[in-house]
Amino acid sequence: MGIAIRFIAAIAAAVAATTVFAQAAPSDKGYVIVTDYLTADGLTDVSGAIQRIIDDNPNRTIYFPDGVYLIAEPILTPADPAKSVALELSNYAVIKAAPEWPHDEAMIRLGGKDAANDIATPGSNYYLAGGVIDGSGVAAGISIDSGRETVIRDTAIKNVSLGIHVKRGVNSGSSDCDIHDVNITGNNRPESVGVLVEGYDNTFTNMRIGGVYTGFHIRTEANSLRNIHPLYYGASDDSYAASCGFMDERGNNWYDFCYSDEFATGFICGGRSLYDNCYAYWYSKRGTKHTAFKSTGRFLSLVLNPHIGFGIHNATEDNRILEAGEPGGSGRIENLFVLDPNLVTDQTHIPYIKE
Repeated sequence: MGIAIRFIAAIAAAVAATTVFAQAAPSDKGYVIVTDYLTADGLTDVSGAIQRIIDDNPNRTIYFPDGVYLIAEPILTPADPAKSVALELSNYAVIKAAPEWPHDEAMIRLGGKDAANDIATPGSNYYLAGGVIDGSGVAAGISIDSGRETVIRDTAIKNVSLGIHVKRGVNSGSSDCDIHDVNITGNNRPESVGVLVEGYDNTFTNMRIGGVYTGFHIRTEANSLRNIHPLYYGASDDSYAASCGFMDERGNNWYDFCYSDEFATGFICGGRSLYDNCYAYWYSKRGTKHTAFKSTGRFLSLVLNPHIGFGIHNATEDNRILEAGEPGGSGRIENLFVLDPNLVTDQTHIPYIKE
């Protein structure tokens, strides 16, 4: 009996310890709390104060409690592992751009100073997590400027001209970043872009993107996209014809369960990429032409199990599975599903169909 009581007590103590750890305050974790140094009132420009906190606390987690942090200057974190920091925002912490934001650069520039190509030194795996990045309708949200192993996760990026910009990486062009569980809402202007990728070897997972004219724009290779859902809901104007869910300039990228929703063109294929279980659907009669896949030259990509839905409520005049810039490509489309094949108005895709 005594053994049983001691066993139950040990379990209760372990549960209690786990509960205490889960509820530990950021200060108990050793985080640097920014509100110990500034006021998050949404009225005072705190960009200089945040930058000083970052510069004075290398290899620390910088924590932003609930509140609105108004910034008029970009915030730069170091890529050098000896100086790097992690930025962690509470769920209702908002870093907000000043309405007169005068900069072309993003609000938060991860690896924006002290560039380094070093994954051997502890500190190379810095991140931004949580909270809201609000561009006030004029600013770009977050950029990854240098470094490797950079992570952006569990973050909402709102009212931005450009959500995330992955710049050319320091490792011979590779940026090697991981971005997941991020929601982006653009400013719904014709130049708005959800994600712009100029570095190689990145992974993007579980992202929702709205209020943009281009969902994902990739200028490099060796990128992996899984469960990415850009949605167009702009006005039906002259700019709609140029809207695109996924624009791939180079090829050699992998798309898995990616869903272009309502854009004039679902996927622009600039080279040889793999599209697996991808969707292109339209629910309204915007514009005059809807295209699921479009190649800028010869069609070279492998498209497996595509799901296409034209005009679920109203069909446009011109509905295409494929538009090829040049004939004779080696691409293939396998196991094609079209919600209503009678709505397809062009047969360019037929030579590429493989059952």
